[in-house]
Amino acid sequence: MTEPFVQGARMLRYTLRQLEYFVAVGETGSIARASERINVSSPSISSAISQLEAEFGLPLFVRQHAQGLSLTQAGRQMLDQAKTVLREAGAMMDIAGDISGSVRGPLSIGCLLTFAQLVLPTLRRGFEAEFSEVRLRQHELNQVELFSALRRSEIDVALTYDLDLPADLQFTALVRLPPIALMGTAHPLADRDVVTVEDLSAHPMVLLDLPLSADYFLSLFDHAGGKPVIAERTRDMAVMRSMVGNDFGYSIANVRPLSDTSPDGNPVRVIPIGGKVRALRMGLLTAQDADRSNAVRAFIEYAASLVRTGRLDRIGGEPLV
Repeated sequence: MTEPFVQGARMLRYTLRQLEYFVAVGETGSIARASERINVSSPSISSAISQLEAEFGLPLFVRQHAQGLSLTQAGRQMLDQAKTVLREAGAMMDIAGDISGSVRGPLSIGCLLTFAQLVLPTLRRGFEAEFSEVRLRQHELNQVELFSALRRSEIDVALTYDLDLPADLQFTALVRLPPIALMGTAHPLADRDVVTVEDLSAHPMVLLDLPLSADYFLSLFDHAGGKPVIAERTRDMAVMRSMVGNDFGYSIANVRPLSDTSPDGNPVRVIPIGGKVRALRMGLLTAQDADRSNAVRAFIEYAASLVRTGRLDRIGGEPLV
């Protein structure tokens, strides 16, 4: 929106876009991080904040050179109201889209960071090509952060696993993904076609140590009556694969890597885990009734179409749509 709001006889000289920039800075605590998040230049964001402060006659932030920006007491109250205004503006776009039957407006997508690099860019590029009037933004988050972002309406839909899903959120399953073991070619089990949890439990493990994800990986060993030998931990999927390729131990994942080499060039084997192990389902998570939005419904259907037509087969698993 480029025109100022009109309220009664008074012209309010601020825009939804300025409010959007304000919210991004308020949530990230930094103009630089807000710039990365919303893909807008830092000077534009800084100018918008200054214009809002001038219009409101209030300081919204305390400038701290070492710590970035922190909200003033007034800024915290204004941030909550700005979020409300933006949500209501989005609802108006949804109503207009429903009436006209069009798919347009902003759409914020969250994705579990363990597989975002393998799925999200492909999904986003195809969706944006088909629905050019949708302004899509992406966020890579862990599972707990995705739940929180959905509840705060910071994202509209999340691509994730069915890990400890809260009852107040709605899940649409797309793909069933059994666990797989990753290991270097020198690993004692590397020549196997299938391994079991019992086979793995005697060897060092590189644990992908993310909220809820780590609990799932460790739970696979419960039925075997033992615990894995955790040699290393990392919160980064690429680092995990490089540690595996450098023989620090095996690891476990659910999405199959697209390459048989680690990021630093070492060969990595991917071996199915047999026996009674729980598979995860990858799918789309939304707040209740969020699919009433044309854009959200279109995104869910487009993601399902990628699965049905085999364009996500490369990550492994069994289609559920």
